[in-house]
This record gives sequence, structure tokens and C-alpha cells, in this order.
Amino acid sequence: MKTLTAYIQVDPDSGLYFGVVPGIPGAYTQAETLDELQHSLTEVLVLCLEQAPDILADLPKFVGTLKIDIPV
Repeated sequence: MKTLTAYIQVDPDSGLYFGVVPGIPGAYTQAETLDELQHSLTEVLVLCLEQAPDILADLPKFVGTLKIDIPV
């Protein structure tokens, strides 16, 4: 079993959650709840890895987040 990191945002207009796994082409989806998003991302990842099983070897390593204040 491999643990991957997904980046998650919520769309302010629709309220939908959007998730993407960097480094895996096509590994993104949206859902109404975080539980649905996790389930959907898992399904998408399984399909992506069936198409390109060796892609896990070269994934970027998640380091963290960075908050940047900008003068507006």
C-alpha cells in the first residue's frame, strides 16, 4: 500500500470540493463532501495506475504549505 497526498480546494461558488494528486496525470475529481472526494480520488487513482503503473516511482514529495501575504 502506498500513501499519496492530494491537494484539496473548495469552490466558493458551487461549494464543491476539488482534489488533485500532483504528478499523476488525470488524477483529479470533485465531490460534495470530503468523504465522497476521498472515495472518488481513490477510484481515479486506481484507474490512473492501471494505465501507468510505473508512475509511482517518480512522484514529487509533498513538503508542506506556504502562506504568503500580499499587499492588496
